[in-house]
Order: sequence, then structure tokens, then C-alpha cells
Amino acid sequence: MAKTLTSAVGVDVGRYSLKSVLLQKKGDSRFAVANFASQVFDESQERTPEMIVTQIKSLLKQMGGRSRACAVAITTPDAFLRIIEQPETPTDILRDALRLNGMALLNQDCRDFVLDCDLIQSNGATEAGHGGQKRYLVAGLPRVYVTGMSEAFDKGGLRDIAALQLASVSVFNAFEFAHPDVFNNQAFFLLDLGHTSSTMMIGVKRELVLIRNIEFGGKTLLEALCSLSGESTSGVFKALEQEDEIIVENARMALMAFTREIGSSIGFVEGRREETIGQIWVSGGLAKNKTVLRVLGEELRMPCLAWNALDRCEVNVPASKRSRLVEDASDFSVACGAAAQLLT
Repeated sequence: MAKTLTSAVGVDVGRYSLKSVLLQKKGDSRFAVANFASQVFDESQERTPEMIVTQIKSLLKQMGGRSRACAVAITTPDAFLRIIEQPETPTDILRDALRLNGMALLNQDCRDFVLDCDLIQSNGATEAGHGGQKRYLVAGLPRVYVTGMSEAFDKGGLRDIAALQLASVSVFNAFEFAHPDVFNNQAFFLLDLGHTSSTMMIGVKRELVLIRNIEFGGKTLLEALCSLSGESTSGVFKALEQEDEIIVENARMALMAFTREIGSSIGFVEGRREETIGQIWVSGGLAKNKTVLRVLGEELRMPCLAWNALDRCEVNVPASKRSRLVEDASDFSVACGAAAQLLT
């Protein structure tokens, strides 16, 4: 019988940076974060699998601590994550059908993708027009990317990689880990603000109802504010922190199309479900900025609350790193979600 894991490492490979956490299981419902690390990609280097693995090895060395298992969450523009409706089908058969007939089922040729799919468990609510069909979550990564990463892991000596998953899935898992009461009993909207793109997910009592990826992130907002104000990036950051009135209004303009997309997604789900979404749970780098959260909340007319998966955990990191963890905790939800999936 396989020995139950008591610790796991989660690694978040983003478009701009890498982050990792070492999570320990202390009991049935007790977890502790034992260490963490982050580093920025060298943008002058080509993002090859070999380069990514070299960076991961450096990150894990910087973090320290040991674990028998590691899960890696990937953010890449070449991946896809969709919800489809099909008659109930074993997932191995569905994977083959998607690979052979992707244009009909997904409107996308999937022959060059590694696919995974899973049945989305229904909470019992019934949507009009379902016709008895089941809903499946389908994820795809280019085969050349997966093969390259697998070979690079082996050559780089990273043989404890237990899972390779999409970052969006890790966010959903992280929210279940951090806020099980909300996840199990309410409708919720998750907004993960990335560097160049953001992911929005809506769930209703455990069931994933909608997932969308929007090409708008922290970099997009800062570039827009710099263009509108003529300020440097550091000047924009400072003005946001000080809630400068002009910058706040510029932020409102820059976020207008983005908040419209969020509002339309909420309206779509509320129109089909007898559920109400009362607030938005925000993660990612911009979640640390109170001005951005306030503007989002005012435009959407509902609270926008920063959250992070590490709130669920006891803190056992070295004393010299604790203040940094408190400051940057919202950046580590993807990594925490990846590790938590191995431990729960």
C-alpha cells in the first residue's frame, strides 16, 4: 500500500515568474506552509522546457526543505480549458473522441494536444436545455510542450513530479482548500489577475459552471495607466497607493471593458441559475492593491475581496521570511492549490 503523503511542493510556472510552496499535512484538517520561494524569469532567455526546468531547480534550491512529491501548475497561451456537454461517457473514451474529432466536439483540432478530462459533479441544480447530458471539464496542452517538459524533468533530475496541471485548475482547487464552506454551499466568482491575462471562474456549490480567460492583466493595466497619465511605472504604482484622483479615474477607464466582461459573465450565470453572486474573490498580483479592488467593486457594485490559499495554513516558515509571506501571500495561491491537491 502506498504511503500517505505528509508533505508536497507546489510550483507555479507563470508567464512572468515562478513561485513555490512547501505544504505539510499535520492532521485531517491541519496544514502548514513550511517554506516558499519566488523568482522572475529572465525575459532575455527563450522559454524552452530546459530553461524552465533549470529555473525550477534553482527555485527549489532557494526554497529549501524536502518533499517526496511535487505538482507543477503551468500558465501558457497555447493551453486550453473548456466545459463541454456530452452524453455520459467514460473519460478515457471521451479523450479518444476529442483527439480524433476535436473540431466537432470542441471546434478545435486536438490531434497535437495531450488531453485530460473529468466529469463535473452536479450539485443537483437543473439547467434548462441540458437534455440529460453531462458536463465535462477538458484541458489540453500541446503534445510537443508536454513531451519537452517530461524529457527536461528527467534530464534535470526532477523525477518527483507527480502532476502537471493548468494553473486555472489549481486556482479552483486552492479556493476549495482555503474556503470549503463557501465552495460547498454558495455561488462564488473567482478572479485570478495574472501578468498579461486573467481567469474568471464561477462555481455553484462545488460545481464549476463557467470558466473564461481574458487577455487583460496587471501589465495591461499598468501600461494603460502609464499611457493615460504620462507617468512611469513606479509613478503609477505610487499614485495608486496614494489613491490619486486622476489615476483612480484613469484606472476606472482602463478597467471598463474588463469589468463589462465580468458583469456579463455574472449575468449569464445568474440568468440560468437560481443563485446570486454577492462578491468577487480576487487573487494574483493586483489583488494586493486596495485601489484596484475598490475601483473594481465600485464598477461591479459588489465587494471585491482579496483571498489567498495560505490563510488556511499554519505558518512554519523561517522567521526571516515571515513578513514577506504576509505581504506576498496572494501570489502563492496557484502553487498552494497544486500542492494541496496531492495532500487532500
